[in-house]
Amino acid sequence: VQLQASGGGLVQPGGSLRLSCVASGSIFRINAMGWYRQAPGKQRELVATVTTGGSTNYADSVKGRFTISRGNAKNTVYLQMNSLKPEDTAVYYCNAHDFIANYDYWGQGTLVTVSS
Repeated sequence: VQLQASGGGLVQPGGSLRLSCVASGSIFRINAMGWYRQAPGKQRELVATVTTGGSTNYADSVKGRFTISRGNAKNTVYLQMNSLKPEDTAVYYCNAHDFIANYDYWGQGTLVTVSS
């Protein structure tokens, strides 16, 4: 499974960005996709996940501001980020969970910078 993420950039506080991630390869092995982030000097943390059944999970820090969704083709996941704050600044990584191998795949990361 390969993951290609895009959509990061520089945005002012209060602004919005939309991240996209496309999975290719043996996508039948995936039962969940999501986004994690890592800020400078901090550990990687969960942002949001969505299962093939449509169940979602969000970090408390992004609830009400971020929305995760899957595309119609089910191999794409989006993260709509609204009301962005400087503390949202991080490298965002796309993740896909292989339920057969119990293994996590990671995309290359896309930088989101929230600054005035």
